[in-house]
Amino acid sequence: MKAAIYSEYGPPDVVRIGPLPDPTPGPGDVLVRVRFSTVNRTDTGFRTAEYVISRLFSGLFRPKNPVLGCEFAGDVVAIGSAVTKFSVGDRVFGFDDEGFGSNAELKRISQDAGLSTIPDGWSYEQAAALTEGSHYALCNLRSAKVRAGQRILINGSTGSIGSAAVQLCAAMGLDVTAVCATPHLELVRSLGAHRVVDYTTTDVVGLGGSYHVVYDAVGKRRFKDFISVMEPDGVYMSTELGPGGENVWLGILGLMKKGRRVLFPIPTISREDIETIKSLAVNGKFTPVIDRIYPLDDIIEAHRYVESGMKVGNVLIRIE
Repeated sequence: MKAAIYSEYGPPDVVRIGPLPDPTPGPGDVLVRVRFSTVNRTDTGFRTAEYVISRLFSGLFRPKNPVLGCEFAGDVVAIGSAVTKFSVGDRVFGFDDEGFGSNAELKRISQDAGLSTIPDGWSYEQAAALTEGSHYALCNLRSAKVRAGQRILINGSTGSIGSAAVQLCAAMGLDVTAVCATPHLELVRSLGAHRVVDYTTTDVVGLGGSYHVVYDAVGKRRFKDFISVMEPDGVYMSTELGPGGENVWLGILGLMKKGRRVLFPIPTISREDIETIKSLAVNGKFTPVIDRIYPLDDIIEAHRYVESGMKVGNVLIRIE
């Protein structure tokens, strides 16, 4: 099979297009012919291994999984002898940030992992972008125990996580204030934000207010920046570790103190989460934002674009 392969950590250029043996499904596995996958911050983070902690999962000195890509959509082309949940010919989408491997023509995944059938009427493109940003947002919002009527500030509301968080919060009945740049104000309003603040002209902190949750979905600011606009028992969450990994340590401290605190949950995903996300999509409460699509041969450019910090929503890879 054709795949985007990397054998060392580093810049986008460590990725190359080449052949790999076709994966063979085990008894409980499904083999998917991938039509579309994505490049996202999870992929670029594991590729650079900038955060040393990521090497505990991906390999201390070199990658143990030669192919990145944690979300995908395609067709089931083979199943193991014990598979009962899927059939050959099923249109499926899924997420796998343990084995990765979706930036390739074929993807092997357990039937019990993050896998489901594509909703009726949905394209492969839409389905491929359903899971990465939404599952991070869902995990964080659950950890914060958000509830209808609470006020949430979402900083960085146009990335895959931020745009998903705005929609999920709106669906949950939260009062959403979202921060983005000038060109994207109308987009973010259309996602369900009640108020949209243009960070290029206005510092949202300077506007005051009092939020139950501050969610920095782009990881560009710090807990201390938002203390003045948090409720006395407010929670701050970030998608990044922060300078010196401070969000991890502050998160641990937050487990032992009351008042304003940092929450840094470890992201998880299950087949039940995939079904929840699918249900939200089917019911019109979540639609992934798609920025642009690159062919597999141009995946290095996709990595560069994601790292530019300019993407809006999701960056897809078309696998011919």
